[in-house]
Amino acid sequence: MGTVSGGQQARLDIEELLATRLLVQGNSGSGKSHLLRRLLEQSAEWVQQVIIDPEGDFVTLADKYGHLVVDGERTEAELVGIANRIRQHRVSCVLTLEGLEVEDQMRAAASFLNGLFDADREYWFPVLVVVDEAQMFAPAAAGDVSDDARKVSLSAMTNLMCRGRKRGLAGVIATQRLAKLAKNVAAEASNFLMGRTFLDIDMARAADLLGLDRRQAEMFRDLKRGNFVALGPALSRRPLPIAIGPVETSARSSSPKLMPLPESREDVEDLIFTPDPEEFTRPLTPRRLTPAPRPTVDILAELSRATPVATAPQAETARSSGQPELSPEEREARLSTVLSEIIDDPQAAFRTDSVLYQDFLVRARMRRLPGPPLSLSEFRRRVAITRSGVDEETAASEGWQTALDLSRRVSDDLQGVFLLLAKAALRKEPCPSDARIARAYGTHSARRARRLIGYFEEQGLAVAHTDFTGKRIVAFPDLDAETAPGNADGPDEEAVATDAAE
Repeated sequence: MGTVSGGQQARLDIEELLATRLLVQGNSGSGKSHLLRRLLEQSAEWVQQVIIDPEGDFVTLADKYGHLVVDGERTEAELVGIANRIRQHRVSCVLTLEGLEVEDQMRAAASFLNGLFDADREYWFPVLVVVDEAQMFAPAAAGDVSDDARKVSLSAMTNLMCRGRKRGLAGVIATQRLAKLAKNVAAEASNFLMGRTFLDIDMARAADLLGLDRRQAEMFRDLKRGNFVALGPALSRRPLPIAIGPVETSARSSSPKLMPLPESREDVEDLIFTPDPEEFTRPLTPRRLTPAPRPTVDILAELSRATPVATAPQAETARSSGQPELSPEEREARLSTVLSEIIDDPQAAFRTDSVLYQDFLVRARMRRLPGPPLSLSEFRRRVAITRSGVDEETAASEGWQTALDLSRRVSDDLQGVFLLLAKAALRKEPCPSDARIARAYGTHSARRARRLIGYFEEQGLAVAHTDFTGKRIVAFPDLDAETAPGNADGPDEEAVATDAAE
């Protein structure tokens, strides 16, 4: 792999690696890709290799070592079939995912890895499976991609690292940050090569994996590019600094270098603003967009929706079946009852709107609530009003109607908090405590509650100040009303009353 201090060669036992797996970690620019390329070049003639390459950097291995380049922009069935034949014929390959969106990269990599994993037993030959940027395919937490894509990709990576050894698959995963990599994937590696790292949480995890003292973790900040600390049965029984040796092939992308700008030209405006005639004949390449996953709540709403329009015979059948017809007032009363049942649950404040909406749809069907159900946006609006605790007298006032109009100027998740404060102002009630505001927002953080009031001030909707005793008052200029002084650090009165009643 390179040299250790003193100039001696640093060796890696490939047969031991096939049985124990490898984890490479280092911040961007630490030399991870160079290390992987060195490993692949040195072992190319000894073991079959499969590289999951999100940036297309390793396709240059094909020219010198004969790796087959597989474009990831294929259907799931195609990728599974190619992966099976890769194992059957023992061909080294690079799965390049360059040009795909992140979610498509995760799905393509998962399909290919599953194809390798599900190969027939007679084709379980040893394969070195290298996954660059592994934190993308095995994230520690949900990100901007759909849950479905994340689960499929994480499952494939878990199979590779946890169950792949018996099927001949030896995982070699590289990541920029250990904190972003799923722990159950990282924990299966027995060999480690740790490069330059700056964040405390990553240094601490690297030190734990290498069995170093926390004070020794500072050494990872001082590592030069291309230098790693090795540990594992395939490398060294004790932490060993290694300088990775040179490589014979190069990536298509390289580290940025300083370049002087061209000399200034007088015709620069003509060069930039005058289009080339070929630009009009060149076909546009549309950006490949990943379709957004369909929200579960929309599907549930469709499933729970009654028959669109009942014809006269259908209506007659409904009457003959004994099902009562509800007036709009009765339907509204039953709808309010269902909403109240949901909101009265002490844990409802800390559940997501999607979970509450599913509960609402189930309860509405059990109560045989006729007509189409509320949409998710309508449901959020009704929940916000219900959570404010407004009484009938206040709800019928002109000031409350103004408050409802003003609440539309904030996002759906903030409307309940705004209406809670507005109701207190209209009724001259003490300003709710931070704990009460936090529960209305669905959190336990008092600091976040104070930030919400600050946000309303920034939007010009409210003004917060304190009286001479230090109690908080929130005024609403558009309502010409303000709350009575209230203790911001006080308890959540409603929660205390609920606990006492129980």
